[in-house]
Order: sequence, then structure tokens, then C-alpha cells
Amino acid sequence: MDISIFLAKFWGWYMITFFVLIMLYPKRIKQLFDFSSDDKFAIIISFMAIIIGLLNIIAHDLWVGDWRIIITLLGWMAFIKGIVIFAFPDINKNWLENIDFKWFQFIVFLLFLMGIFLLNQAYVWVQI
Repeated sequence: MDISIFLAKFWGWYMITFFVLIMLYPKRIKQLFDFSSDDKFAIIISFMAIIIGLLNIIAHDLWVGDWRIIITLLGWMAFIKGIVIFAFPDINKNWLENIDFKWFQFIVFLLFLMGIFLLNQAYVWVQI
């Protein structure tokens, strides 16, 4: 299986699963924000983001002009976000304190649409 297809399936299913869980359990949003401001939890999350980002970057660092750039950007964003959370925890805490929950739900919906797009690229449900 092509690595781009594999990662499109991974990221697509991840985004859709996250969206469904947030929609079924909206109170978890507040808990996620509360946990993220805890230093111990932030360190664990930062290492997970760095690992996932690095694996994605090593396997798929394709700077091309098609849908595969999304996968590359997701890897780089995860890697950079992990470094920021670990190295600059105050920036992360300030961001978490200032975000509006309605914007968070909108962002999660955009991630759902991106997940559908990536899964469509992997499974070719509809020709684009």
C-alpha cells in the first residue's frame, strides 16, 4: 500500500473518530482544555505529538501540489505543536485560556471535513 494512502486513512479516520467522540460527549472539550493546562499531561501530549509528527515526516515528507501536501503539513504541524507544548508551556496555556469553545467546535467540524476528504482520497468513494 502506498504510504500516502495509508496516512490518508490514518489521519482521516483519526479526525472523524475525534469529531464523533466530541459530538457525542461535548463535556469532554472542557476536560481536554483543563487537562492540557496541567504540566504533566502537557509533557505526555507533547511527546506523543513529536513522535507522531516525526513518524509522519520521515515516512511522508512530500512537498507536492496535490492532496498529499495535507498529510505532510499534518505531520509538520504535529511535530511543531509538540515542540511548542514542551518548550513553551506558557504559550500553550495562554492559547487554551483565550480560545472560545464555539471556535473549537468549528475547527473540529473543519477537521471532520478534512477527514472525509482524506478518506475519499484513500478509498475513492467519489471521483474529484
